[in-house]
Amino acid sequence: MGAAADGALVRCVDVARTYGSGAAALVAVHAVSCEIAPRDSIALTGPSGCGKSTLLHLLAGLEPPTVGTVSWPVAGHSPWGRPAEVGVVFQGPSLLPHLDVVDNVAFPLVLDGVPAEEARERALGGLDRLGLTALARALPDTLSGGQSQRVAIARVLVARPALVLADEPTGQLDQATGALVIDVLLDAVADVGAAVVVTTHDPRVAARLTRTWRMSEGTLHDDARAATGRTPAAGSSRLVEGVR
Repeated sequence: MGAAADGALVRCVDVARTYGSGAAALVAVHAVSCEIAPRDSIALTGPSGCGKSTLLHLLAGLEPPTVGTVSWPVAGHSPWGRPAEVGVVFQGPSLLPHLDVVDNVAFPLVLDGVPAEEARERALGGLDRLGLTALARALPDTLSGGQSQRVAIARVLVARPALVLADEPTGQLDQATGALVIDVLLDAVADVGAAVVVTTHDPRVAARLTRTWRMSEGTLHDDARAATGRTPAAGSSRLVEGVR
């Protein structure tokens, strides 16, 4: 299939996701073919309800496509539940309320089989790298929105995943706090050498990433290729030929 295909972290081929059936059926994602390569940096943009979050869930293995295929060539299996392969930063609150910050960050590692003491040490190291050491013993309900998102990023990045998927990570934050969260996210992703896809409505956030994929009524478009008339180089993220 070529270098880009062989090294793809995730690939979608003619993927659709439909909810419901009959006249009430809602097609959230329609005929999407794309792939993400290591170290890609992609902004996934589009209006509310266009299918961005659904596509992110498909890429993460959180839910299956109704038709088409989603595969993870490098891993060879769905990465969901394997924090060293894919990490998801959700838009809304995602920290476990009864665990303090360090235990929230360590929790996915423990679930993945890392011994509790090692997981805690790695969590403390991740918090330190993101400037969050002072919050290690805090409970989630004492954190600001920006602090909660930074902890959620630490929880994902401490496993050093190959792919980070962030769903509107600044959607519930003010502009200044959102800019800080994006700084933290992109710096941390670069530090671990991960690919990243960020869904966003904010053009200022999209501009921070290398490529822009745009969704409209469930269909995916590559704005960079449309603007230049060129197909991205082998080894980079791309829409598979045939997508409209």
